[in-house]
Amino acid sequence: MEELYSQSAIALLNSRRRKARSSLTGLPGRSNIPGLDSMPSLKGTPSLKGKPSLIGVREWLQELGHSTEDDDVSRLNVIHVSGTKGKGSTCAFVNSFLKAHGERTGFPRKIGLYTSPHLKYVQERIQIDSTPISEILFAKYVFEVWHGLSGKISPGPRYLQLLYLTSIHAFIREGIDVAIYETHNGGEYDATNVIQKPVVTGVTTIGMDHVEQLGPRIENIAWHKAGIFKHGSPAFSTFQEPAAATILQQRANEKNVVLQFIGVNPTLPYNALALKPEVQRTNCSLAIAVASTFLKVKAPQDSCLTSQDILQGIEQFSWPGRFHHIVDGNHQWFLDGAHNELSIQKAAQWFVETTLERQMYLVISYSNNVELEADVFRSSPPCTRILVFSHISERDGAALLKGAAEVLHRGGVQIQHVILSTYEEQQDGTASMGTSNQQFSLFFRCELTFNSDPCSKTTEQPFLLDLQKDYIEAYRSIDPDARISVVPTIEGALNLAREIGSRGNGMQTLVTGSLYLIGGALRLLEKNTKEIPYNIST
Repeated sequence: MEELYSQSAIALLNSRRRKARSSLTGLPGRSNIPGLDSMPSLKGTPSLKGKPSLIGVREWLQELGHSTEDDDVSRLNVIHVSGTKGKGSTCAFVNSFLKAHGERTGFPRKIGLYTSPHLKYVQERIQIDSTPISEILFAKYVFEVWHGLSGKISPGPRYLQLLYLTSIHAFIREGIDVAIYETHNGGEYDATNVIQKPVVTGVTTIGMDHVEQLGPRIENIAWHKAGIFKHGSPAFSTFQEPAAATILQQRANEKNVVLQFIGVNPTLPYNALALKPEVQRTNCSLAIAVASTFLKVKAPQDSCLTSQDILQGIEQFSWPGRFHHIVDGNHQWFLDGAHNELSIQKAAQWFVETTLERQMYLVISYSNNVELEADVFRSSPPCTRILVFSHISERDGAALLKGAAEVLHRGGVQIQHVILSTYEEQQDGTASMGTSNQQFSLFFRCELTFNSDPCSKTTEQPFLLDLQKDYIEAYRSIDPDARISVVPTIEGALNLAREIGSRGNGMQTLVTGSLYLIGGALRLLEKNTKEIPYNIST
């Protein structure tokens, strides 16, 4: 009965997914949506496509009895984070630091965390004290929100709007002391931007992503990201490209907001596993500034974030699916949900550095005996390196794959086998409730090697077949000798990687391209593998 209850809530959520993104037209540099600020043209005509998710959210909250102007929502003590790369990691670091401070001092007592998308189960998006709320509690609040709005305001909230409303409702009902919010997309017109009085805001690294909705240039994207700045709330940002930094500062000045740009904190521990990728030091440093400021404003008795809180927060930091390393005997999996060009380059660089670091460690271990070192490598040949990739979205997936290939090639890592897949999880066609993978299918398998012919089209999925051909051409433009397989399911791709590894001395496999891919892979891998203490994120 409980399982049916939770499945019904998830079915309701999925029924609110947008079928297609409409295109809004109007004067260059302006939105034709009444009541929204106009966007400056900057150095090109900005694009705002689809109905902004901010529309309706304030009215829905009021209908639920949660006013954005009064104490009800303000008591959530919101920390709001936008950006292109590292939003989730930064929020997770803030959560970890505040948790460490709370364990030491008693404040904050309860911490809410809202992020997107989810990896394995939709309730992961709404966490309290670093734990996703239970399926039953999640379903309870989804239905309370939906029934509270049904028939009163039309049209009702879409998928992300309903999730956001559910998070606000849940956090208020559960009595949390601080709510850490990651924006969905952009900032200015994002559903999460209904909060008028955040305690502090932060902007992570800005890059060229969601260009169709926010672009066309990085200045336009920065304009959207700075939309979370609010008068009276201090703001922080990582160092940005000059064009993006200029726009952030301009918008801060317009809103009379004090904005500080944060570099890498020099006191961060050098050897912390969670900070191995350099980008995590950037995200962590921003999180320290945000968490410290929050505590200065809200903590009783002038309690501050101490160096011990920071060390404990870094040690207990966890953000699955980003820079995530799993070991199964001599099979090593490196998973990262990178899905834009900036992210995937960081993921590929992490794979290069980590695999070569382990190789060098083996060499150094025998550096006092050159003859023994040679014997070791003769008897233990290098393991096979594999790339599993899947990406299906409005983004240029071929450019993502090519970017990863370029970083791997420059780093001196030879990928012996590339496996292209889809988001369909299991070979029998089943998928876990709460996932979106079931909407993606691919009814073919083909094996491609150097000089072989590309897959022939079928009438069932011509678009996806064309997409896979683009991916093959993109990777071969960097590595023409690559052996490439196309496998219709995540399970099949992982099984093929295991099979390849079992033929030789094991394997090291980078799995990347989408959080949908990573979520499916984690569900499958957790059944018979173990993590090593290298679970870190971006």
